[in-house]
Amino acid sequence: MTAGHPVILSNSRGPDTLQDLARELGPLARAGTGQEAAEGAGLVVVTIPLRAFRNVPAGPLAGKVVMDTCNYYPQRDGQIAELDSGALTSSELIQRHLAESAVVKVFNNIFFKHLESLSRPSGAPDRSFLPVAGDDPEAKATVTAFLDSIGYGAVDAGPLSESWCQQPGTPVYGAPYGPFEDEKGTPASAEVVREALAAATR
Repeated sequence: MTAGHPVILSNSRGPDTLQDLARELGPLARAGTGQEAAEGAGLVVVTIPLRAFRNVPAGPLAGKVVMDTCNYYPQRDGQIAELDSGALTSSELIQRHLAESAVVKVFNNIFFKHLESLSRPSGAPDRSFLPVAGDDPEAKATVTAFLDSIGYGAVDAGPLSESWCQQPGTPVYGAPYGPFEDEKGTPASAEVVREALAAATR
């Protein structure tokens, strides 16, 4: 919220369950329905168990940039054949559902407490970087600018078909920012993130 972005929060349980969080985030945050959040936002963040991706309404998100933070955990989401075979990445699955939106994979590889603690201003020598994957160059540029505004640099991780390189079990997932037990985390430079992406194997 310190970056000055207005935020509309929504979940599957309704706005009343988010009032306390909205107050905690400050005067630029408010709780709303999923419809209100989708229609009122220029940038949308989708953070849900992957198994629920079909519950995200595609219509109101048409023409929007959607930041996909979701990860596939078969033990939670059940087996999804297209992901198990490598035919699709989880972000491609979401993009197929949100066909009129521009999906960008981001934020999925960093622990939420590290995301809060590692923010640094542009030009800081200890600024951290996040991988960003997407098929739409303008959407990736929009997300890169948003990351900069909240204190992070971006490393272009390629199209959504390459977003498996930042999914659970890969070198860039969590590890560059330090162990989860250390809530402050460790800054991860662009070089560190690029090397981790390059080291990913299937």
